[in-house]
Amino acid sequence: MSKKASRLTAEEIQALVDASESADPEPEDSVVEVKKVEFVELDDAGPRPGAQETIEFVWDVPMTVEAILGTTELTVKDVLEIGPGSVVELDRVYGDPVDVFLNGRLVARGDVVIIGDNFGVKITEILVSGDEMDAFSQAP
Repeated sequence: MSKKASRLTAEEIQALVDASESADPEPEDSVVEVKKVEFVELDDAGPRPGAQETIEFVWDVPMTVEAILGTTELTVKDVLEIGPGSVVELDRVYGDPVDVFLNGRLVARGDVVIIGDNFGVKITEILVSGDEMDAFSQAP
């Protein structure tokens, strides 16, 4: 197939139109066979057979995890005035749990911890059910 898209010429278009007009029209009394669809019953009581094996392909899919200490609204002028040593007031107070988002969805809350020179979050509350977490693993 060529890289450049080709267009039909006027002669090719006319040949297609002529071919469709000369084709035998479908008889009006043609029979269409319709079959009833049969669905298999799904069991919601427990994990699906083979679910453990089928989920392994998503283990290396990257996801965005965010720990939100707090938020605030600033004008452009205020943002441009931020510099080293500036303090930005957030809508949370010291000791409030931080929100943990997974791909933009709130899934947990936790406490800020210091590990060496790094910050971390100790999860204290899971906000999604097991079924919702399964949905994360099955999402496209």
